Amino acid sequence: MARPSEFDRDEAIASAIKVFARHGYEAASTSDLLEGMGIARQSLYGAFGDKRGLFLEALRRYAADSLAQMRDALAGGTPAEGITAALLVGLGSSADLETGCLGVGSIVEFSRTDQDINAQNDAAGQIVVADFAGRVREGMAAGEFDAGLDAAAAARMLLTLRSGLKVSARGGAIEAELRDIARLGLQALAR
Repeated sequence: MARPSEFDRDEAIASAIKVFARHGYEAASTSDLLEGMGIARQSLYGAFGDKRGLFLEALRRYAADSLAQMRDALAGGTPAEGITAALLVGLGSSADLETGCLGVGSIVEFSRTDQDINAQNDAAGQIVVADFAGRVREGMAAGEFDAGLDAAAAARMLLTLRSGLKVSARGGAIEAELRDIARLGLQALAR
């Protein structure tokens, strides 16, 4: 009979996200993960199978948390206010490398070479695009955005902008610079 886990799985995954965000998948050693998570090697393999299994679970959790945070921000205010808030929420910073975006990092690190990672990132991207497109359509109907916009294309641009903002934040851009970039992106939607 298998022994019960002697650690809090949620806390361990949250800690693994920080290690992967800091180092990336390949450079995060098993020792880094064990130290960061505060668990034994046997517990890692027993609970997650291997480093890849842990990464997939960490990526799934990161995406769910990031999506929830973005959706909350997106729902507020006018369409332009909600989109701006969604663009700027949870960007991370260069001062705290453990706040880096696991999704963007995995796209950069793996490109399209891992089917499971692709599936998770694609699903998250589709949700973000659909959510942005809904707010863009609201803004078009309210006269806040150009009525001739292609809402889906605008939403894909916003997803790309959000990803770029995360990279810029990680690269050291300050909040005022990030806000200026988001404001310029919103101008592309204006009437």
